[in-house]
Amino acid sequence: MPEIEITIGGRNFDVACQEGEEQYLLSAARMLDIEAQVLGQQVGRIPESRMLLMAGLMLADKTAGLEDKLRELEDRAAAYQAELRSLKDAPPPEPDRIEVPVVPTEVTETLQEIAARTEALARDVEEKAGQEPS
Repeated sequence: MPEIEITIGGRNFDVACQEGEEQYLLSAARMLDIEAQVLGQQVGRIPESRMLLMAGLMLADKTAGLEDKLRELEDRAAAYQAELRSLKDAPPPEPDRIEVPVVPTEVTETLQEIAARTEALARDVEEKAGQEPS
């Protein structure tokens, strides 16, 4: 079982841990040390047991706040998942019906005839305009 020296609030401690958990212990010690340093800056030198107690309580307070936020986010995620399930289970919406007016064949043929006559007249005008002396 490895033994690691950690520093909290300027004081060294030898702590044993399970094989492979050294990084977790060092990380936890760093968090506790940060809280202990804040206490040291605010209060000054305090007894070791009091410093550890207060730093632990400060971490517990932060953890409780994070747990509350986590629960809130889990509840929101569950609500989103329920809404997503209900949307997936709902029948698809009815397609919008769009009615397109149909132009009668006689009107289309008449318009084509008018267009052909107009083009013929335009050609005649162009030909006559091209023949006149300038």
